[in-house]
Parts: sequence; C-alpha cells; structure tokens
Amino acid sequence: MSRMTESPEARAAKLREELQRHERLYYRDAKPEISDREFDRLMAELAAIEEEHPELRTADSPTRRVGGEPTEGFEQVEHTPPMLSLDNTYDHEELEEWFGRLTRLLPDTAFEFICELKVDGISLSLLYENGVLTQAATRGNGRVGDLVTVNARTIRSLPLRLPAGAPARLLVRAETYMRRSVFAALNEERAAAGQELYANPRNTTAGTVRLLDSRDVARRRLNLACYEWVPPAGDDGEEGRRSHGESLAALADLGLPVADSWRRCASLKDVVAYCDEWRQKRGELDFEIDGVVVKVDDPGLRDQLGATAKAPRWAVAFKFEAEQAETVVREINAQVGRTGAVTPVAELEPVLVAGTTVKRATLHNYEDLARKDVRVGDAVVIEKGGDIIPKVVEVIEERRGPESKPFEPPGHCPACGEKLCQPEEEALLRCVNAACPAVVRERIRHFASRNAMDISGLGDWLVGSLVEGDLVADPADLYGLTVERLADLKKTNDARLGEKAAARTVASLEESKRRPLNRLIYALGIRFVGDSTASLLARRFGSVDGLFAATVEELEEVDEIGDRIALSVRAFFDSEHNRRLLDRLREQGLQFEEKSTGEDDGDRPLEGKVFVLTGSLAGTTRSEAGVRIKALGGKVTGSVSGRTDFLVAGEKAGSKLRKAEQLGVKVLNQAEFEELLVAHGD
Repeated sequence: MSRMTESPEARAAKLREELQRHERLYYRDAKPEISDREFDRLMAELAAIEEEHPELRTADSPTRRVGGEPTEGFEQVEHTPPMLSLDNTYDHEELEEWFGRLTRLLPDTAFEFICELKVDGISLSLLYENGVLTQAATRGNGRVGDLVTVNARTIRSLPLRLPAGAPARLLVRAETYMRRSVFAALNEERAAAGQELYANPRNTTAGTVRLLDSRDVARRRLNLACYEWVPPAGDDGEEGRRSHGESLAALADLGLPVADSWRRCASLKDVVAYCDEWRQKRGELDFEIDGVVVKVDDPGLRDQLGATAKAPRWAVAFKFEAEQAETVVREINAQVGRTGAVTPVAELEPVLVAGTTVKRATLHNYEDLARKDVRVGDAVVIEKGGDIIPKVVEVIEERRGPESKPFEPPGHCPACGEKLCQPEEEALLRCVNAACPAVVRERIRHFASRNAMDISGLGDWLVGSLVEGDLVADPADLYGLTVERLADLKKTNDARLGEKAAARTVASLEESKRRPLNRLIYALGIRFVGDSTASLLARRFGSVDGLFAATVEELEEVDEIGDRIALSVRAFFDSEHNRRLLDRLREQGLQFEEKSTGEDDGDRPLEGKVFVLTGSLAGTTRSEAGVRIKALGGKVTGSVSGRTDFLVAGEKAGSKLRKAEQLGVKVLNQAEFEELLVAHGD
C-alpha cells in the first residue's frame, strides 16, 4: 500500500514504530541510520497527523517528547516502597567499616557486590503499566515526590513503550542528569545573552525537571541512567529472586538506559579497585559522577540485612573528593553583566582539571576576592567539584613573590567609565549607567537568547556592532532594523554581513513577535526573574497590564515568589524608562497577553480562596494538604496578607499565625480544615 492510500491511523502507527526504532538506534545503540533532518521530517509528519486527528494520539507517541502546554504545578505522589537515601563513605577505611558491619550481621557469608557509578543527578521513580510509561516522579523526601511525567517524556533515552514481553507492571528507579557538553553549551548561550551562568549540571538538572513548561525541559536535553528494578512487595517469583546484576541486565534487554560501567565484585578488594579506578577516570566521562554505589548483589541477603530508618544496610556510597589543580593567576579582569553587576574573573595559566583545560575561574565578588587575598601572579588551587565553572579555593602564599601587591577593586566601570557603587546589603559593585554599552549589550543578548525571544543571528559580534554603531540602544530598537541596514555592517575581516544573513535575522525578529507572554516577561531582564518565574507570573496575571497593576502583596501570593522577587518586579514596572520601553514593544505587536487554553477546569468550589499552611499537620504534610486544596480550585501561598482567606494552623504554628490574627484572617485548626474540605467535596 502506498503512502497516498494509507489511512491516517495506519500511517500514524507506522511512523510511531519507525521513530521509536530510530530513537533506540540513536540514543541507546549509538548507531543512527538516518540524518537528524530526516528524523525531524518524520516527527513533523506524525505531529501533523495527530493535530488533524487528535483521537490518534497515544501515550507512547514520540511527539510527546517535544513537550506540551505549561502545567499549573506538580501533583505529589507517594513512593511505595520509599526511595531511601544512602549512607556515605569517604575513604578506604570507612568502606572497610561498612563491610565489617555486614560480616557482623551475617557472619560466614560470602558477599558479592555490584559496583555502579554514582551519577550526579536527580533520582526519579518510573512506572510502566502494560508496557507504557504512565508515571514519573522525583524522589522528594523519599516518601512523597513531585509527579513529573510530562517532563520525563521529553528525555530521549527513556522509552515511552517497552517491547513485548515486558511485565504488566514495572517500577524502576533511575537518575536523570545533564551531560557536561550539553551543560557547557547551555552556559555558552547564557553567557552570550548576558545571563547569570548555571553553577553545575546537577543543580541545573534539578531545576529543569521541575520546570512548568515541558517544552523548555525538552530543549535542555536531559539524559537518564536506570539503576534499580523494584519488585512488587512480597514477590517470590522470578523478579523477586533476581539478583541485582541480573536485574540491570534485564532492564537493558527491555531497552531501558543502563550504564554499561557496572561491575560484579567478588570481594572488598575488588570493590576498592573499582572505586580507585573511576576516581582516576571520571574526568574522561561526559557526565558528572560524585562517587561509586556499592550494593549487595543477592536479594535474599538484602532482605536479611534490612534497612535503618533512612538507608538500606546492604548499600553504601563511596564519595569522591572535588577535583583540584594548581595554576597561576595571570590577570584579574572585571566583567559587566546586564544588571550592571561588575564581577572579578581570574585569567589563569591553562591547566587540565576533570578532563578539560581551564583558563578562567570565578572570584564571585570583590569581597570574596579580598577575603581570599587573590593577587595577580599568585599560585592558586582551583576546584571543579561538580561545578563546570571552576573557582579559586586557596592561595599558596608561600610561593608569593616579594613584589606582590593586594588587588584593588575598580572604582569605575571598565566599559563606560562611570563611577561604580555598592548598594546596601550587597557584595557586588554595580554600574548604574543605563546607557553603559556593556550593560546595553548584555541586555540585548539576554532579550534575544533562546529561552527569551529566541532571535537567531544576534550573536556577540552583531550585537556589539549594533550597540557600538548606535543602531540599537534597547530591545525595542531591534524591531526597527532593516535588511539594508544590517547587510552593510562589516565584520572584523572587513567583510559585510550580507543580504542573506541580514534577511534571516530580520525574519527571526518578525517571528519573535509571536513568542508567548512568559518568554517576553523573561526577556525583559527583570532582576531575579528567571524563565520558570516568568511562567508563573504569566499564568497568574495573564498579561503585561495585569502584571503592571499587581501590588507587592499580590505578587507575593504567587507560589515560589517571595518579597525579593516581588519588590524587583514592582520596581521594574515603576520605572518610567521601562514603561516607555514596554509601550514601544506593544506598538511593534509583541504578545502582551497569555493565550487561553480553553480547558474546562471542572468543579472548583474553592476557586478564588487563598490558603496559607503553617505548623505540623498530623498524618499528612503541608504539601499533601496543598494538593487537596488545589484540587478543589483553591490557591496556596507562602505568606499571610490581607488577601489570605484561611490560615491552616498545625502544631507549633509560629509568626504566620500571629500575623493572621493581627490581620483578622480566619484561622482553621486541622479538624476544621478537614471539615472544610469534606464539605466541599474532597
């Protein structure tokens, strides 16, 4: 049957099967058969069919990996069994002590161990039912975690459907992480956009997993490593009797990503050798590891050893120390960011650390620089312990020459010459000149960056040329650029930008006008407002005008927004300069309102009611109580204000209770709170 005569249902099924096969070839086997362009073409064809025939969408469709509409928040789910943490060891002696405890508990036992790399990421619990991924949740506190299924589906190495023969119900524990190369590329984009750089892959992964817009998660390209097959409680069948090594092999056979670096060790000596081997080799990996996990292989011995309140006795983590190296400080330069923050950066003699050559290290701020007394010419120790951006941790003073002088922080901006100031309660020096070319340049880079307005073509060179040539002084000026004006700009080699490149940039500028409200809010560069906070603000206030009219108190009622962010947002919109900028952007046709999803919210009897939870609740957590409130349409905030309707006060309620009483907010004890929920259909 030709493609022209295939039914949409048959074609969609064929495309799903073909795309899933190519995903396995690319992400699991590293043996791609088609180009990225051809893969994208097949994906676009399937997406078009599903758009035209929504009834053909399936839970395991590859199109779900690109992400969907933003969510309102995360539900919470209970882990059964709990996701326990691990006890840590830091040297051979502590590892021997752990082994000694095992032999005292089970004397005359021949233990075999499985050693695995301890990937430095975020733990997930994955549930497959009838071969289809139905649930993914973060570890949370080990007992309750956040439901992040939509975000997990964007992880390309994670199969959405397992092959025939998979168990009807399969619970898997895994670690999601960001590759070093992906993290470095992400920080390069942020640097080009004048954004604050992310500290390390693990923290970035943690933030990514909990982004409310799964399309942003998809762009971050997370990876996954499965490390545990969790048999059902009391299972004495094949799954329950399977050793840990056999379980890892079985997971790999099902197409789940399992690191092939694990090893069976017949003795403590073999375990120590494995740990020492990977302590030396970890810099060769394209992902961060912070140690080795050692587990008893035999499931029967695991059952006998049991667990403490927080960790299994049959497993332990052997943690590595942060990687360090010695080098010399060549220069200390000042770097100006988009908010005017001036920070010191050490230019170093190149040195190899954790598999990469390091030439620069952050000195954080001038107070930190003075405290460490870092000087030009100093021999220093730099550290790269999970931080892709190295830092100076120690000065080797005995190698300091007699001509050495303390470093004097700059008094004037290195870009514009304006006198620097240091606001109260801040460690940073700042350039307050709004027309400073460095500040303007970084703000425009931020505005055009991928997570903001995503304007292609506006790289470092072009933005610098536009600012230096007085063609652009703020983001609104970008929309007045023409092909003719851009085409004549000359590069450093005296070559013109050219009409084709200029036309692509102008077309991208026009396309950026359709970016959603949350992207515009983020692009504005409001201090302390990152991309996830921008999404929260867009959903809560619905438009730029709604955000403009919001009081500090109303802003603080938004989940995850405290007084620092609220005051910053209010200060931004109180600025006459910023209001004029917004007027000009509105005239250019940018999206100033949130598009409605048109979804029916159903029965929401507590719609519009604002709750604050404080103190300890018997038999439940505040997070769990919050989920119940939100399910009935209510809103949960972190601070008490005049707009709060109810304060739910558990045991040991503190300052929030006093403030509620002062403001006349209705206070509910736990019994009254339960009665309220039941009365409204909980």
